[in-house]
Amino acid sequence: MTPTAASPTTTGRAWRLPADVDTDQLAPGQAMKHGIEVVARHCLQGLRPDFAGGVRRGDVIVAGPGFGIGSSREQAASVLVHLGLAAVVAPSYAGLYFRNAFNVGLLLLTCPDAAALADGEPLAVDIHDASAPAVLRADGTRLPCAPLPPFLLDRVRAGGLLNELKQRFARPPA
Repeated sequence: MTPTAASPTTTGRAWRLPADVDTDQLAPGQAMKHGIEVVARHCLQGLRPDFAGGVRRGDVIVAGPGFGIGSSREQAASVLVHLGLAAVVAPSYAGLYFRNAFNVGLLLLTCPDAAALADGEPLAVDIHDASAPAVLRADGTRLPCAPLPPFLLDRVRAGGLLNELKQRFARPPA
C-alpha cells in the first residue's frame, strides 16, 4: 500500500502543471451539480486529459506559482484528496485555496524550486519535521520547502478540520 499524505514520507509520481491553475480546472463548473466521484472524473480535463484516469494514490502535483486561483469552491481541494494525491508542490498558492486545502486534509508544500521537478519524475514528500519539509528526488536530492505550522501538519494527518474536531471532541477532557 502506498502511504498517504498523513505519512512522514510519501512516494509517488510528479504531475507537472503550469502556473495559475484555477479552481474551475480542478473542479469544473459543469460537474459541480454532481458528487465528488463525478467531479473527480473531470479534474484537470482541460489541462491534463490523462490526469483523472492516470493519477494514483501517493502521486504529487507539481505546479507553477498561483495554484488554486479563482473561486473559493472547496471541491477544488477535496477532489485531489478524493483522487489520493499526497501533496501539491508549488512556489505559491491562492490564499483561499491554501486554507481550503488544509481544511480538507490536502498537504500543500511551498517550494521555490518546484520548476526543477519534471513530469513523471518519482518523488517522495518528507514531512518528518514541520520546520523543514522537503521534496526528495530519486537521486536523493532534497528540495527544501517553506516551514509548515505544526497545527496545519496535524490537520493534514487527521484528514482535515472536521476529522480533527471529531478526534478532539471524542477524547475525554484533560
